[in-house]
Amino acid sequence: MRPSVGVVIPTRGHRPEHLRAATRAALGQTYSGEVEVVVVADGTGSARVTDQLADLLVPGARSVRVVPNRRLPGLPGARNTGIEALGTDLVAFCDDDDQWAPGKLAAQVGALTARPDAEFASCAIEVEYGSRRVPRLAGTSTVTRAHLLRSRMAMVHSSTFLFRRGAFLVDESAPNGQNEDWDLALRAATCRPIAHVDRPLVRVRWGASLYATRWADRIAGLEWMLARHPDLAVDPRGAARVYGQIAFHNAALGRRREAGRWALRALAVRRGEPRAPIALAVAAGLVSAHTVLDVLHHRGHGI
Repeated sequence: MRPSVGVVIPTRGHRPEHLRAATRAALGQTYSGEVEVVVVADGTGSARVTDQLADLLVPGARSVRVVPNRRLPGLPGARNTGIEALGTDLVAFCDDDDQWAPGKLAAQVGALTARPDAEFASCAIEVEYGSRRVPRLAGTSTVTRAHLLRSRMAMVHSSTFLFRRGAFLVDESAPNGQNEDWDLALRAATCRPIAHVDRPLVRVRWGASLYATRWADRIAGLEWMLARHPDLAVDPRGAARVYGQIAFHNAALGRRREAGRWALRALAVRRGEPRAPIALAVAAGLVSAHTVLDVLHHRGHGI
């Protein structure tokens, strides 16, 4: 018998068309096992979300439920509410503005089944930004903690996560939900390597994220990660990347001194870190942070 899969989709109810597309894609998986979808209303009434999904909330082999966030407000609490509402063998996450390819679950469950010791799976993504779509592949079928310390690995995205229920919860102490997914992937990879399907089976929409330009939140999230995972500072490339990101976010806030301090710290551990000069250019007013992100996003990359 194929393991059952529960899908957790957190939402604030402000992008109903994307939410409906995400829910339909989860229900329309080619996977032959049981699939149950739980949509968690966070910061909005569950009745409003129920109305948005009214035609999908029908009895059938694959069901959809809408529940309110019963834990701390925010994305981590909403995800944990969804996990606790499920009784399935496996749990999968999908953001309400992302969309799965039809074979996503079948491929990932197959990867987990082929490796009985594995607890967690991910897959490659296709980044959609405006009219552009760019695949992001990992180049490996196994993701380790060392991989995730050296690089954030955008393809190990929360909307690709599939794991054994009961193995993990999201850390709700993440500041405003920042980096809760990276933290979860690091914890999972610490236990056992992540089984990765290196095909773009999830379309990730950039530009609509609630967190895209919350610079102070991003700084707090990165500092939280450095405190929670001290070995992030061990790999020079990984450390320089985080320091360069903090420099960039400070520059976007107009904090020139802090931006310069973090940029110098990035260059001290890795002379060729590209985020450092970019942050300094933003701090000097030579280019705006939004312009930098727009150029990067068109190429399927972030800062």
